[in-house]
Amino acid sequence: REHPPPHTNYADTSRITRVQNSGSRPIRLVWATLSSVFQAAVEDRRLARNPCRSSTVGPPAAAPGRVEAWPPERVLAVRAAMPERYRVLVEIGAGLGLRQGEALGLSAEDIDFVKEVVHVRRQVKMVRTKLCFALPKGRKVRDVPLPKSVARTIQRHMELFAPVPVTLPWDDPTPPETPVEAKHRRPRTYNLLATGRERKAINWNFFNSYVWKPALAGAGVIAPLQESGRGGSRVWEPSREHGFHALRHFYASEELEAGESVVSLARWLGHFDPGFTLRKYSHFLPRAGARGSAAIDAIFA
Repeated sequence: REHPPPHTNYADTSRITRVQNSGSRPIRLVWATLSSVFQAAVEDRRLARNPCRSSTVGPPAAAPGRVEAWPPERVLAVRAAMPERYRVLVEIGAGLGLRQGEALGLSAEDIDFVKEVVHVRRQVKMVRTKLCFALPKGRKVRDVPLPKSVARTIQRHMELFAPVPVTLPWDDPTPPETPVEAKHRRPRTYNLLATGRERKAINWNFFNSYVWKPALAGAGVIAPLQESGRGGSRVWEPSREHGFHALRHFYASEELEAGESVVSLARWLGHFDPGFTLRKYSHFLPRAGARGSAAIDAIFA
């Protein structure tokens, strides 16, 4: 966080993007670390802006990877292994395709049972170990169709665990330094569907470690918690591919296999570009040519 030397050309950070290593994880890790350092310097008023967030400089491309979807049996098994107060989050993730922060920030006012739609308006995010409300990823609000089965589950959950009014700062929990920041970050209150036992917003670190991973182990997705052999510490088996986001992949796979359009799915997932949705989930589409062949057969049979 030292003062930058004179004549520093921050555009030189674009060199990172020119390192061609198939978007390897090490390069992206370097980029993320560098961006964090620059952002800290900005917050300490040592830099005017973060060059890694420039519109002309982008991060290295992610390594291509094939997303795999859970089978329905796994979704149900993980749900059954979770404490009852948290089970609704599985339906929200797998039945609506919401990201984890969006699921944790969903409120009773966002559910329109009459029009059968869910308004995705916010997320719960963590900034320096503190929680706050914010717009969804990409600052993109959206509406998602509400299946009747998911609506019934949410209603049952609300009968067992009444929505709790939770107040958090908006977008940034750090103390404001100007009147403009104070106005923007003023606390907002929403009746959250899912809260912890202390009737507060759920900290995703707690949820992942003490709710999600035990449920994965209970469902047989990962191994049970065991001693690591180093000082007797207890660690979970690495399970990045089985994070909460797996429910979102399940939602995408089910929608595409049911024949929904990529354009509609992109809108429901909150993607800016349907092309990104297609590239990510194209292998979930029904077998290419099958429906067209059936239509031709119907004509000439």
